[in-house]
Amino acid sequence: MIGTTSRRRLFLLSGLAAAAVLAGCASGPQSTTATATAAAKPKLIVFLVVDGLPMRQVTGYRDQLVPDGFNRFLQRGAWFADAHYAHGHTVTAAGHAVMLSGAYPQRSGIISNEWRDRETGETIYCTQDNAHQYIGNKTAPLAGTSPKNYKVETVGDVLRTVQPESKVIGISGKDRGAILPAGHLGQAYMYMSESGQFASSTYYMKEHPAWVNAFNAAKPADAFFKKTWAPLLPEAAYARSSPDGQPWQSSGGNGNKLPAIVGDKMEKPGPMFYGNILPSPFGDELTLAFARAAIEAEQLGADDQTDILSVSLSSHDYVNHAFGPESRLSHDHFLHLDRYLQGFFQYLDAKVGAGNYVAMLTADHGFADTPEYAASRGLNADRINPSLTLAWLNTELAKQFGEGKWARGYSAAGLLFDEKLIASKGLKSADVYAAAKKLLLQVDGIADVFTLEQMQGTDRQTPYLEAMRKSWHPDVAAPLQIVVKPNWLYSSRGGGSSHGTPYRYDTHVPILAWGPTWIGQGEVKRPVEVADIAPTLARILQVRAPAQAQGKPLPLPIGR
Repeated sequence: MIGTTSRRRLFLLSGLAAAAVLAGCASGPQSTTATATAAAKPKLIVFLVVDGLPMRQVTGYRDQLVPDGFNRFLQRGAWFADAHYAHGHTVTAAGHAVMLSGAYPQRSGIISNEWRDRETGETIYCTQDNAHQYIGNKTAPLAGTSPKNYKVETVGDVLRTVQPESKVIGISGKDRGAILPAGHLGQAYMYMSESGQFASSTYYMKEHPAWVNAFNAAKPADAFFKKTWAPLLPEAAYARSSPDGQPWQSSGGNGNKLPAIVGDKMEKPGPMFYGNILPSPFGDELTLAFARAAIEAEQLGADDQTDILSVSLSSHDYVNHAFGPESRLSHDHFLHLDRYLQGFFQYLDAKVGAGNYVAMLTADHGFADTPEYAASRGLNADRINPSLTLAWLNTELAKQFGEGKWARGYSAAGLLFDEKLIASKGLKSADVYAAAKKLLLQVDGIADVFTLEQMQGTDRQTPYLEAMRKSWHPDVAAPLQIVVKPNWLYSSRGGGSSHGTPYRYDTHVPILAWGPTWIGQGEVKRPVEVADIAPTLARILQVRAPAQAQGKPLPLPIGR
């Protein structure tokens, strides 16, 4: 599996590696606790991500968990009750880019799932690389095929630089959920929602290994055709959640009521069915099946050269987007996931050995409750229509500066402007930005707007400015950054929910860990950040932290 392609990627990463070596020399050897130094390294790191899982769901449904799913962490491992992201634009790609690099978007360059080129205005997808294609599957425009845009290294990159025999594999229902944790030197496999297969790209290999072809040839996704997603518990158990069939819940896909049949009214499996697997528990079940196949075929954790397996489970995010985290559908999906994790941990215990691996789980962001649901509970909550707001802004700017489309469009959490138009009128960009800020602050639902001068400044007092700075990369991000009010969404969708703010419901995520020799046991109440995960795993692996990491090792109970 490690051949010319990996050597080529090592060469491509040489700039990052060189910087990392310099950083290591400057800071001295990675400090290590006496416990970690004395302990043998784990054979396998199992890094789990539940896309879109707010910590409040983990604690809110704790009384309904099975003995060995999330409770593996909560009862026999370590869990951090106050873990947050410190960046403000909390979306999937940005979160996945932080986890194993320890670097916020201000360093990683992954400021969002997508953004616009500041010169051309063209869309850039976070893991887009037109030089590479999916293997055996159609590659759509803007498809995610490599970590080309990822400007930092990961723990896996550090590990493979000093220990090339180690394997680093990322698996996910989303390309960005597989590619970013796998780093530059790992391998990534992502679910193909049109074929029901898992595929890698030509960045990683010329062709799939035999085990991947065998997995896909068996058509495991087809086993879920006409399968029913039914509630796990009696109706009364979901009283704390919003009932099915609410007008603000999406009715597309598999519908918004349980039980739901995946593939209902379809004659046979096809692209629509394969896509509909994702917003159901079966998307995670399928992803974990592929993870098991990878462990078996790649012999992960079979020797003393530590391997890293990252598995990002995407379905919870799809469910929360469609129905909101307050819904019974989200509640029940979480309980299904809990049972899947129990089965996966029991498999790992038998295959790798309970004393031979470390499991760690986090999420890429939290989630806001659906605005309509929040409003029904008396909160100030609603939606801001992005296109109408942009049109209004340009109309008002034209009144001040003359005709023209002054604001070109949205890019991640910000707005891009027509800099050529500004220059042609003899204006200063800062003056146009300031005028736009003043106007946007009149829009109901917008809490604050930060200008380029503020993003580049040193003010630490203004609320959420520092969080937005951590989301702002000088080479990539827009000059004007927008923060909505709590419980509001910048969305033209008529239902469902989202995330992307610096508020607690979006930043507060689980950090859960298990591995008796390396982790310890107990609740940790000290505030920590997701950026702390990478230095922690580096310490356990006895390698230096990634060069651009901004976190520090977690206060694990093993040291208490």
